[in-house]
Amino acid sequence: MIEIRQLFDPETSTYTYLLWDPSTREAALVDPVREHVERDLKLVSELELQLAFVLETHVHADHVTSAGMLADRTGATTVASALGAPCASRHLADGESVQLGSNSIRAIATPGHTRDSLSYYVDGHLLTGDALLIRGTGRTDFQSGDAGQLYDAITEKLFTYPDTTKVWPGHDYRGQSSSTVGEEKRHNPRLAGKTRDEFIEILNGLALAPPKQIQQAVPANLVCGRETQSLTA
Repeated sequence: MIEIRQLFDPETSTYTYLLWDPSTREAALVDPVREHVERDLKLVSELELQLAFVLETHVHADHVTSAGMLADRTGATTVASALGAPCASRHLADGESVQLGSNSIRAIATPGHTRDSLSYYVDGHLLTGDALLIRGTGRTDFQSGDAGQLYDAITEKLFTYPDTTKVWPGHDYRGQSSSTVGEEKRHNPRLAGKTRDEFIEILNGLALAPPKQIQQAVPANLVCGRETQSLTA
């Protein structure tokens, strides 16, 4: 059994997730945001948890992680893709896992938004980062993005889980907090009834502005946010 708490950064519409095993009180934070490091540590303390892991779904371009700060202050192990930030203490390949109490958190390689994108599965829950969003998907126009890879990752990996599997995205811009695999199969406008070529055409036609923090965020996240910590301390 796993407990999940969803936290939000309104500036970047980023979701951070606190997961814990209710028996051992071991916890993990997924995609923490630098500006909320004190909030997150306070909640961990209030719930009487021991932070064991800080997991990243990918090298983010829209916010700076607090992974390094959290690790330095708690002793938690930082975790990322083997293709991701070299600063992480542990790198996971597709299918590898970390153990949180009695729960195995399995990494699923879901490239396309970025080449290092991971989703995580645990106990009927999928944390999909920027790969699969609620009624949307991540963009694929920077950081080695590839729309075809993203379509394959979603349809051949994430959509193979039972329809009742809970989907927890890395962002939401429309006030929604979670979904299910079945909902996204049926109602996601970029995927439902769409061929791979149609999906690629949709993604290639988005013409989105670059994330506001991309020039600062990517270099800082490659060092787990520690560079930014030293500059702002």
